[in-house]
Amino acid sequence: MRILLVGDVVGKPGRQAVKKMLPALKKEYGVVFVIANGENAAGGNGITAETAQELLDAGVDVLTMGNHVWDKKEALELLDVEPKILRPANYPAGCPGRGWGVFPAGEGLQVGVVNLSGRVFMSALDCPFRKAMDITAELRRLTPIICVDFHGEATSEKVAFGYFLDGKASCVVGTHTHVQTADQRLLPKGTAYMTDLGMTGPYNSVLGLETSIIISRFIYQMPARFEVAKGPIQLNGAVVEIDDFTGKAIAIEPVRRVWENL
Repeated sequence: MRILLVGDVVGKPGRQAVKKMLPALKKEYGVVFVIANGENAAGGNGITAETAQELLDAGVDVLTMGNHVWDKKEALELLDVEPKILRPANYPAGCPGRGWGVFPAGEGLQVGVVNLSGRVFMSALDCPFRKAMDITAELRRLTPIICVDFHGEATSEKVAFGYFLDGKASCVVGTHTHVQTADQRLLPKGTAYMTDLGMTGPYNSVLGLETSIIISRFIYQMPARFEVAKGPIQLNGAVVEIDDFTGKAIAIEPVRRVWENL
């Protein structure tokens, strides 16, 4: 089985990138399942029912989230009724939504998807390591194919988390920083790992936002209203090939495409 994992989708340009590039990528790589991080899908922060459905209609099977999960008020209800949207599982018990699930992937296969958030330079949520240990143990009774989106800031925490889940998950990929890393690898016990998938959205931008606004904020240290950038769009992510029976990763390949003909 080949799974495409798409880095943080930012605003309308990110949604356009998914719609324009996903069909060809699925055909090129023989992808049968797509996971995308959608925490920035609505105007650069949060998600709405409309933006989520746009991505699902474009061919995304599961949307993961992160620290911007609650930025749009309607997400409080949306995540309770839409099982294809996951928020970090290490939010405290009682929060809306769910942090993991099992989803059909054709030919009788199922994919377990887990969303977790780091804690270094992030909100102080429950321990992602302990939470992941419990969830993956439960998932492995249902399917050997388990994909984890670890939404974190610190590379050290992400790398440690990858090795912690080596052999327990098919792949562990990072999101949140919006910058694709070049450290894709197969860990010793069969888990595919990549510190950050990168960003899907405006190519000429600072993490998806208008460059002039961000530069001005760095220089003058004054508050400014962020705007999603315009122009060429990109899709960043990775394709992971997984053995259907063992759940071990066979290969991981980064994906980076730019679309300039808007």
